[in-house]
Amino acid sequence: MAELEEDHRRTEMPTTSIVANHGSSIPFRSVGSFSIPAIITGMWQVAGGHGKIDQKKAVEEMKRYAFAGLGVFDLADIYGPAEEIYGKFLREYLGANLVLGFTKFVPRYGSSGTNTREVVESSIDRSRKRMGVSTLDMVQFHWWDYRDVHYFDSMKLLYTLKLEGKIKELGLTNFDTLHMAKLYEECAIPIVSNQVAYSIIDRRPEKKMVAWCLKHNVKILAYGSLLGGFLSEKYLGRPEPQRFELTTQSLSKYKRTIDQWGGWMLFQELLLVLSQIADKYKVSISNVAVRYIADKPAVAAVIIGARLSIAEHITSNQATFSFPGLDQGDVALIHAVVEKGNGIAGDCGDEYR
Repeated sequence: MAELEEDHRRTEMPTTSIVANHGSSIPFRSVGSFSIPAIITGMWQVAGGHGKIDQKKAVEEMKRYAFAGLGVFDLADIYGPAEEIYGKFLREYLGANLVLGFTKFVPRYGSSGTNTREVVESSIDRSRKRMGVSTLDMVQFHWWDYRDVHYFDSMKLLYTLKLEGKIKELGLTNFDTLHMAKLYEECAIPIVSNQVAYSIIDRRPEKKMVAWCLKHNVKILAYGSLLGGFLSEKYLGRPEPQRFELTTQSLSKYKRTIDQWGGWMLFQELLLVLSQIADKYKVSISNVAVRYIADKPAVAAVIIGARLSIAEHITSNQATFSFPGLDQGDVALIHAVVEKGNGIAGDCGDEYR
């Protein structure tokens, strides 16, 4: 396990009966200089559109996630109060388990100055202040418009800040394969990961990205693997939800993905197959869906969003690696349904451009 930064060292937290203090059987995998659990706790939901967040309760819940071995959090400078909540959590956390905060640098679309040190450094310094750390564990870089080639300048400036000790590792988020390769080759900067959508029905990374990442030792951090919650028993046998029933931004987003892939009737067929596999291993549909992606080549971890202070899924997340994994027969059953669909067109991140 990678040595923790001084900011993250704390005394041991006493054992409680809430969750086991061993992270279940979740394996650790390398991402750059870090060794992280194969499940990352996502904080996109605190940005809004997923219910009102009670920040005090959210901090307490983050402690339980960390105590359960799920203490690597994915956040961003644009996720509302996510960085501040992480900072409050870090000040209060007294456990010995690994705690890391992977944030992002997401310039506004068309914003000027992102090719200047002043703008890039001020953004990084703001994240450091919010999170209460001298060195950011990871900064994942997003860019909206590839026609604006200033993203090369921004990445070089981020690397300068890394060399100066303000950033530990650099990654990307929602870059497609072509522009990730261009950035890697043009800047000659070690990129450790790319965060992209990857699920049973959205297998765009398998077109080109997985092969490129394996060749260059860049890891995939997968999100959207539960399709915003659709890949669960809750929706098995249910009629197609109406628009007013899509009560979170995630449900609205991933319902569109389901529609693009093959529609609700085919999705019900997929849920039925996943339910049969889940019963076989005495786990949930969600566990099967996450494990399917987590065991894919180049995938270091799956990001599972947490609606902090609203809904908690610690025990369920831990169960993802409580069974041996999917066998060839399981995968064949899944693929037999998935391949009836259209497939999702394009490359990773195209939906943001």
